[in-house]
Amino acid sequence: MLRTKYSEEIEKQMKAFYDTLNEKDQRRYAAIEAMKLGHGGQNYISSVLGCHFQTVMAGINEITNGIKTPDDRIRKPGGGKKKIIETEENIDEVFFEILKDNVAGSPMDKEIKWTNLSLKEISKAFESKGMNISPHVVKQLLKKHGFVERKMQKAATMKDCKDRNEQFEKILELKEEYSKSENPIISMDVKKKS
Repeated sequence: MLRTKYSEEIEKQMKAFYDTLNEKDQRRYAAIEAMKLGHGGQNYISSVLGCHFQTVMAGINEITNGIKTPDDRIRKPGGGKKKIIETEENIDEVFFEILKDNVAGSPMDKEIKWTNLSLKEISKAFESKGMNISPHVVKQLLKKHGFVERKMQKAATMKDCKDRNEQFEKILELKEEYSKSENPIISMDVKKKS
């Protein structure tokens, strides 16, 4: 049984201070307060601060046994919630199934690949397969599997060419005529020098 309890005003101040701390400092502050009170202090402090009893115990363990987290970390490595791309079963297989007909790449570098589907479209495709995967998680999956964002190189047409449509119609006409002759057709992309 706890012998000493703080006044209601002090309890409010303790809680207000506790709420300003990061997770590591909250554990240690709760531990110090509980250790000051002795037997029964852990339960009392966990109720005053609104934290779990195990949080107080973890803080006491860190302080008394010298268990440290690195200075730049709040939790031990491996602590915290795992990413959904690590925990969702078959997420990679379903991801590749969704993209299988929508992947393109660079002819110059086989490592560069992209998809013509938007993040929302991929997210909806996951939904249709019974998986709730947000566009944010889709972005993580694309990065994980080496997809790059495809950017258009040309932002605006340099000049308007009055015969542009006629050029393409003529090319199509020649192509159709040539294909009837059963000869191979080679397509080349060439740029006119100014």
